[in-house]
Amino acid sequence: MLKSTKFVELKTIFERLHGPKGCLWDKKQTHKTLIPYLKEEVGEFIEALKNNDYSHMKEELGDVLLQVMFHSTIAKKDKKFDIEDVIDHLIKKLKRRHPHVFGNTKVKSPGEIIANWHKIKAAEKREKIRKKWN
Repeated sequence: MLKSTKFVELKTIFERLHGPKGCLWDKKQTHKTLIPYLKEEVGEFIEALKNNDYSHMKEELGDVLLQVMFHSTIAKKDKKFDIEDVIDHLIKKLKRRHPHVFGNTKVKSPGEIIANWHKIKAAEKREKIRKKWN
């Protein structure tokens, strides 16, 4: 049985919004029609961050999360991916890019961590290109 959390509640809300009796406006949105909203919400978060306005930051992060959920829901309807896939991808990336925490890599400074991050990211890009051409 799934543990009831705020995230499960959020997923349920999105399922309802995009379900048979859901919101007509939400259901007609596409990734492209949502671009202006995503840009706006990220911009508003950055502004709140610059102003050290934590209350507003919390609100704007919620709006950014709304965009993540929206895009994931659209992709799920298109049978491309869902929010669980997004989270799984992020978990794997965080573990790969933090071998000093989740592996045996030894580091002595934040600079080494950043250098490792960039090396790992570059290797991931090379692998993506290799797979694309094979």
